Amino acid sequence: MNISNEYIIKDNGETIVLFHGSKSGLDGDIRPISRELCDFGKGFYMGTEKMQTLTLVCNFPEAKLYTVKVNLTDLHVIDFEVGIDWALQIAYHRGKLESIKGSNLYQKCSLTLRDCDIVVGCIANDRMFTVLDQFFSGDITDIALVNSLSALELGKQYVALTEKACRKIEILEEKLIDNTERDFLRLKSENLRLEGIRKAEEVYRKHRRDGRFFDEIISGGVS
Repeated sequence: MNISNEYIIKDNGETIVLFHGSKSGLDGDIRPISRELCDFGKGFYMGTEKMQTLTLVCNFPEAKLYTVKVNLTDLHVIDFEVGIDWALQIAYHRGKLESIKGSNLYQKCSLTLRDCDIVVGCIANDRMFTVLDQFFSGDITDIALVNSLSALELGKQYVALTEKACRKIEILEEKLIDNTERDFLRLKSENLRLEGIRKAEEVYRKHRRDGRFFDEIISGGVS
């Protein structure tokens, strides 16, 4: 199986303001040292949507929100649209492709971000996790996946994968999330989760017979 070119290479000298949520605050220089099994592997994760970033860390008592500025000049940036290429990259970095390790598809996924400084894709939150897990477990097809994620209207995440990219990130503001805000964000997060489930289920019903399942896609990439 050939992976289509659904992502866009961006290298236009753009500067962008983003948000980073930390469970206990940053210590030292910004570095690409998140846990391994994140959407795009180890990196420094930032989001375009302030509220979504806040809801990711609102359950931690020492959580902080950082407003950052990123200079993309001279960086190799890959921007994924919501689609099968994007889903397969997440599957690879979450360890969902180990059953086809050694295949052409596995090799292609492992090399896609090899020279990338910053990768851009649909932002991570609990609604996205639920939809992706249903796709990986074979409950919904790729068509249902793409359409349901589009319906959720999630923002984007920018992930600095290299030290070079991290050196181009400037912290503009650091803010501790207080108890009052934390309670509001928990409620907001739960309401968003329930609304996301409702929207996704509508899409599932509409596209239940359209597209291919995850095991059919990855079996087509085995050689």
